[in-house]
Amino acid sequence: MSSRAPSSFFLLTALLLTCAVLVLSANQCPDCGPTAVPYPLSTGPKCGDQSYKIRCNSGSLIFDTVNNSYPIISVNSTSQRLVIEPATLSPNTCVTTDYTHHGIQLNETLPFNITSSNTIMYLNCNKKILSSPLNCTSSSLCHLYVNNTKASLPCRDAPICCTLMRAGSSTTEHMIRVRDAGCKAYASFVDLNPNMEMEQWPNPGVEMQWALPPEPKCESQVDCDEKSTCGPDPNDSGPGTKRCFCKEGSRWDPLGGICAENSHGHRSEKTAIISGLMSCLGIAFLVAISSIAIYRKHESSSQDRLRRERQNVLNAGGNRVAKIFSGKEIMEATNKFSKERLLGVGGYGEVYKGILKDGTLVAVKCAKLGNTKGTHQVINEVRILCQVNHRCLVSLLGCCVDLDQPIMVYQYIPNGTLLDHLQGLRPGGRGQLSWIHRLRIAHDTAQALAYLHFAAVPPIYHRDIKSSNILLDEKLNAKVSDFGLSRLAYGDLSHISTCAQGTLGYLDPEYYRKYQLTDKSDVYSFGVVLLELLTSQKAIDFNRMEDDVNLAVYVQRMAQEERLMDVIDPILTESAKGFDFETIKALAYLSLSCVEEKRQNRPSMKEAVEEIEYILSVAMTVK
Repeated sequence: MSSRAPSSFFLLTALLLTCAVLVLSANQCPDCGPTAVPYPLSTGPKCGDQSYKIRCNSGSLIFDTVNNSYPIISVNSTSQRLVIEPATLSPNTCVTTDYTHHGIQLNETLPFNITSSNTIMYLNCNKKILSSPLNCTSSSLCHLYVNNTKASLPCRDAPICCTLMRAGSSTTEHMIRVRDAGCKAYASFVDLNPNMEMEQWPNPGVEMQWALPPEPKCESQVDCDEKSTCGPDPNDSGPGTKRCFCKEGSRWDPLGGICAENSHGHRSEKTAIISGLMSCLGIAFLVAISSIAIYRKHESSSQDRLRRERQNVLNAGGNRVAKIFSGKEIMEATNKFSKERLLGVGGYGEVYKGILKDGTLVAVKCAKLGNTKGTHQVINEVRILCQVNHRCLVSLLGCCVDLDQPIMVYQYIPNGTLLDHLQGLRPGGRGQLSWIHRLRIAHDTAQALAYLHFAAVPPIYHRDIKSSNILLDEKLNAKVSDFGLSRLAYGDLSHISTCAQGTLGYLDPEYYRKYQLTDKSDVYSFGVVLLELLTSQKAIDFNRMEDDVNLAVYVQRMAQEERLMDVIDPILTESAKGFDFETIKALAYLSLSCVEEKRQNRPSMKEAVEEIEYILSVAMTVK
């Protein structure tokens, strides 16, 4: 995650806020020498948050890992990041001084992790490391570093030297490991520009970030101030856990560790949604949304509902050019919704193949007659798609309001769904999807989600990423479809509290348990799609053993038993050559990091894009 990206900061700031009202002022620790200690970092038992412990030793801050300690070079409270000074080489050796501690190892139960801003140089490596996707070539940054710095002089006789960028986007985000079976030394640089001259490189450092804290724990109301109330923790932090939640009129500010007064200028989610839709859909769409809300409240007649929904869709064009199709055009295009034209059926309704008068192929989506839920999903999709424009997202072409239910018209994607290809239901079977094809599909899908999370304003959470919602064109390029369950993330919310919706097998377990939707919920679903690309198996399959019905659980177990390659699609392993096995393993490890149980251990979609780009570049280089 780039520390310079405003959208990354927005999402990071949002990570642990609650969408209800929340809590108490917390004590900030005193400065340690010349360095301020921002909340929630704690240097003592009576200040900060005790889950964020660091030490102040003779005016210098110290960060303790599982079995070692490192000086803290800098602390940035705005980005919630700190930089530690990594271990140096033992005298006259190419072995780091923390070698006996196996390098930097963080406690995974604590809210710290190594960021993807670090570029790691692994030195004095074992030959086995050459089978990894690390860059160990003679042109790598690591060799440049060793050959041009006095500090690494003892390492010039060690032949194998490798570079790892984007360290925090892999499953090693809680460690930089040194050992006999891997590499015996390392160096790390934060935000290293590989095009810089060596003289301009920053000093060595390892950057870490901390997750924003929840409200302080309490035993009773005595532990809370006058702005907060002690109550059960809805996030299930532990049996009987209670926290100080802000009273009405104030909200939890995790940066300051206080219960801050709500600003009169602070928009509610409802106001923000209305404001955002005005620019995209126009005043008439706003009126229609209001009408639907009134309908829900007062249970208007079916005739009134249809009229309001038609008006809703009619004005959905906004700033985007969207054609209004007549009912006659739609009937002719679909041959009166002929069964032969039916492309698919979902909970929302049906999708038909359409042929316009000019020969343009389209996909026609309509909600089932009388299916209010389906109608709402169609309208939600209009709201989402009118705001986005990306080559890896299916485009909305227009709509029709003449018929009984709102109808959307989309670009037609001719090659079916990814699920059909992986299950061998398309001509050519699943063998049509080579390893490079699968990597490109993973990259296209990751790019689409990264765009929704970081480039869309407000950010959009898809909520239903799965292989059947990824369409492939004639060149097997992927396009993400079906935004019926998507949600807009307004304001400073870390998550959206909502009933868990989605598809079993792809559903984020934390979202399912806590009803809190975040960008990491999409990351989990994307991880399952990666597992499908790797294994060609279904996300849920009752033909597998009882404990292995869930694909994510199944692959995680096989990885723990060091049998990961046993679950890879034989079509891939049988045709694999050279570095193919290593790139397959690299994507498998990325997928496993995406389906980590804890959200904070999963990469962002930006990090996933970068990792897949690296894997793809390696795979393409050796072809």
